Amino acid sequence: MSKARTALDETSTTGEFKRTEAGFRSVIEKGGRFEPEAGRYHLYVSLACPWACRCLATLYLKGLDHAIGVSVTHPTWQRTRPDDPKDEHTGWVFRAPSDAPLASSTGFGSFGCEGCVPDDVNGAKFVRDLYDLAKDTTGKYSVPVLWDKKEKTIVNNESSEILRMFNSAFNDIATNPGLDLYPEPLRPAIDELNAWVYPTINNGVYRCGFATTQAAYEAAFEELFGSLDRVEGILSRQRYLAGDSLTEADVRLFQTLIRFDEVYVVYFKTNKRFLREYPNIAGYVRELFQTPGLGRAVNMFHIKTHYFTSHPRLNYYAVVPRGGEAWWEQPHDRAERFGGAKQA
Repeated sequence: MSKARTALDETSTTGEFKRTEAGFRSVIEKGGRFEPEAGRYHLYVSLACPWACRCLATLYLKGLDHAIGVSVTHPTWQRTRPDDPKDEHTGWVFRAPSDAPLASSTGFGSFGCEGCVPDDVNGAKFVRDLYDLAKDTTGKYSVPVLWDKKEKTIVNNESSEILRMFNSAFNDIATNPGLDLYPEPLRPAIDELNAWVYPTINNGVYRCGFATTQAAYEAAFEELFGSLDRVEGILSRQRYLAGDSLTEADVRLFQTLIRFDEVYVVYFKTNKRFLREYPNIAGYVRELFQTPGLGRAVNMFHIKTHYFTSHPRLNYYAVVPRGGEAWWEQPHDRAERFGGAKQA
């Protein structure tokens, strides 16, 4: 078994952030080991994590919340082996809404448990416990986790693959089976978008925030804002990234954008420009937030609390910035400008 670690430990000798690939990559499909069945699977998420929330939003958009259970961690990382003085790993912990507030890992500040949903499947206290049950060998205990209650193991912990399984594998069970976030005619465009949006924006903000050298930070910063300018240009011409229909490319990008002004500008030093200063991106974020299912997966308390209270080396005193008004809740003109039926 590999030594327990977090994303903060994933930097190269040149100071660049290098994210470890997911370790569980099985597929839910008819005729396979993991059949699409109602009540068989459980999704473990943090409402702070953009990777987990892209899966949760898709679950809501497709109408699968009646068939797949969800547990939600507390936003503040805790020691995952508190009784072992030699094990300093911190990670996701389960709590009930009525539980007492948790302190940051340095003991500064205490933060409530509202929005948390404990693990009623395995009774796990930490996400790390799930990986131990599944005999993990990676040492990185991330969310999302898609769990199979029948075989009592992790099916998959790669968010992009879970998203696609939710999009198509459960259509016989979904209450919104007509929604297709990865339609055949748009797949080349979606794949091309994901190929540059992920490394430069989704992961790009982390490459800025977790860089340990000026050169690594500068390179990530330039790529990030170059790609945001590219997105602004696309959205000045069409309603969504791939055209006039909501697709997985939008679901994936939105999770980063909704966190940008409130967290990344300050915490990850992505301070060239606020997203609300981009007229087309701002309107796009407003529309997506106000799309049923997408907005339901956003919890700004969890988002801000996690980032500002879980990484002592980045914010030792766990002071959470207050932020500004919720501009993403304001009206937008995307439908009037571009028309077209919104897929939701």
